[in-house]
Order: sequence, then structure tokens, then C-alpha cells
Amino acid sequence: MIRIDERISKSELTYDWVRERIIGREFNPGYRLVLGAIAKELGISVVPVREAVRRLEAEGLVEFERNVGARVAMVNSAEYIDTMQTLGVLEGAATALALPQMSQEDIDRAQSINDSMRAMLENFDPVVFTSLNEKFHRALFHRCPNPHIAELADRGWNRMAGLRSSTFSFVPERAPRSVQEHDEILRLIREDADPLDIEMAVRQHKWRTVEAYREQGRHAATTAR
Repeated sequence: MIRIDERISKSELTYDWVRERIIGREFNPGYRLVLGAIAKELGISVVPVREAVRRLEAEGLVEFERNVGARVAMVNSAEYIDTMQTLGVLEGAATALALPQMSQEDIDRAQSINDSMRAMLENFDPVVFTSLNEKFHRALFHRCPNPHIAELADRGWNRMAGLRSSTFSFVPERAPRSVQEHDEILRLIREDADPLDIEMAVRQHKWRTVEAYREQGRHAATTAR
């Protein structure tokens, strides 16, 4: 049994514990979440477990099936595309709103992350590349002053983690272009471009990944015929 720090909300701790295992693929899509077993593992009652699971359901990481109960959400290509398109809108807005609060340190950190992504292109690891990609974007929008948009963007990334452990496993050919687009976004920020131009650059960056994913799917379908 795991010992719980009483200073931390039991529901919050359970949420973090389950979410970490979903994103880390210890709990794979379709994995049944038995509330009583989780409660026993954490040494708590079922009530905070139920609260945490409902929160994960709201984020799209968990779904409820009749006569089965809670399980890790299944992978769905249409849902992935919808989530990416939505995240493009939210992240573009969050980045534009963050511009007045963005520091040189934030920009330098994003550049350093993108340089690490560029260095990985020859010995490509799609999972690590995807992780760095998320860090790059979070470095740019984390100072967004609108808490509602920031939270929705954060949820979008959490949902993405539940849907795909690595976007670039499916579209590895997209990786070099993605790095170039990151450089372009940073150039616009450094040159104090119109916030709307920056917002649209971030949005289109995400949407180009969606199009690459769709194209890969169309190619796979054609090849299979």
C-alpha cells in the first residue's frame, strides 16, 4: 500500500497517479480502471478515486462503458485529428496572449529545445522528439494570462498524450519541417511581429501536422488495396 501525504488532496494525488500511468502507457487504451483496486493500492476510500477518474474522463483520457465501468480511452483517429485542430486554435491564442509576458529566457529555452530536436533528426527517436515538441510549445504559451485558455491548452496536450504516445511515430517525415516551422515562429516572436501573425503561425503549424497525418492515412489505405 502506498503512503499518502495528507497535505495533498487525495483526489489530486489519485488523478496524478492514474494520469501518469496512462501517459506512460502502463495503462494502455482499453485498460479497465477498477476503482476499488486503485483505492486499495493508494490506501484511500473509493470517493476520491471516483472524483479523479471523472476528472480524467472530462479530459478525454478515460471513458465509461455500460456494464463495464471506467477504462482508458481507446485510440481514435478522428478524435486525434479533432484534438489536434482544437489544440492548434487554443495554443495559437495562448501563445499570442503570452507575448507581453514572454521573457528572453523563455525564447532562449524554446530555441534550445528546438536545437535539441534538430540534433535528433539523424538518429530519430519519435517518442523523445514528441516529448521535446511538447516542451517547446509549452515554453511559449505557459505565461498566457488567460487562465481559461491556458487550462484548455493544457488539457489539449494531456488529451493528446492519451491518444498518441508519439505523433511522429506516424509521420516521421514531418519532423524536419516541424523544426523549421518552430524556427519561423521564434523569428516572428523575436521580430515583434503582429500577434495575429504569430497566432496563425502556431495554428497552421499544428494543422500541417494534421494534414501530414491524413496524407499518411490515405497513402496507407491506397497501399493496402
